[in-house]
Amino acid sequence: MEKMFLNVDDVREACCCSRQKAYMIIREANEELKKQGFLTQQGKIPRKYFFKMIFGEEPETLKEVKENREHT
Repeated sequence: MEKMFLNVDDVREACCCSRQKAYMIIREANEELKKQGFLTQQGKIPRKYFFKMIFGEEPETLKEVKENREHT
């Protein structure tokens, strides 16, 4: 079963970015969620929101993200 929230390491893995960039992505996404009236958790991002925000759709697993990245 996949986690409901992603942490900085999950975001780094999915985006192939630095730890600093991953925290920036999480921070910006959480600011948007707060504007929409959602509660947020520092250093974490809802999995579904992250994948829709970054990829436009939600893959089933982080493993699927890696596999898709390797084929491109």
